[in-house]
Amino acid sequence: MARIFITGSAGGLGLNAARALMQQGHDVVLHARNSFRLADAGLLRERAAGAVVGNLADFDETVRVAEQAGRYGPFDAVIHNAGVYSGSEVLAVNTVAPYVLTALLARPRRLVYLSSGMHRSGTPDLQGIDWTDAARRSGAYSDSKLYVTALAAAVASRWPDVESNAVDPGWVPTRMGGRGAPDDLELGHVTQVWLATHSGGDRESGGYWFHQQRREPHPAVKDPGFQAELLEALERHTGIALR
Repeated sequence: MARIFITGSAGGLGLNAARALMQQGHDVVLHARNSFRLADAGLLRERAAGAVVGNLADFDETVRVAEQAGRYGPFDAVIHNAGVYSGSEVLAVNTVAPYVLTALLARPRRLVYLSSGMHRSGTPDLQGIDWTDAARRSGAYSDSKLYVTALAAAVASRWPDVESNAVDPGWVPTRMGGRGAPDDLELGHVTQVWLATHSGGDRESGGYWFHQQRREPHPAVKDPGFQAELLEALERHTGIALR
């Protein structure tokens, strides 16, 4: 059985993934933005292998989340599930936090990053980017998902001993997706669980997945030049290098 850390697992897709993994007998470490959100996990919290609290929109708290999670590791897999759709924190939560946690946590066997079909509308332009305040950036959500998808591919190319993949869970009716979202909520977490617990076969590292099927991402995702530019920009912003 595997030990798995899931960010943003007090609700929505993260909670559903945690529940499914626990039902399979895996040890799951939960994460929530604050203690009130952690309480939302209810009885699942009591069954978890551990829980950490911290706001991933805040750099210092993200570092503390890595420190807390590290006490429960090493992990077989980490699912970077936490995300926000709008507001000034979009880039901080959706891109910077996964980068920081990837850099600071001991390398797991498998990494899963939550992307979105909207990443294809993202713009691979990092000039003058303000990672801490995306409120005035047009298309910030799409950009953030393009960047995190490219991060998954960059990690795959640099860490050959780690399976690193990005997942589009679909537009599902969670708190973030809204009640009118058209995709199947029950399928929203399946691919993350599958990638976090299975190795080999056609699950080659560096993929972009939708409902357990590999899909072609935005061209910038596979561009080594853009990957390098992205990692350099994130290192400059955070002061943390990807080992």
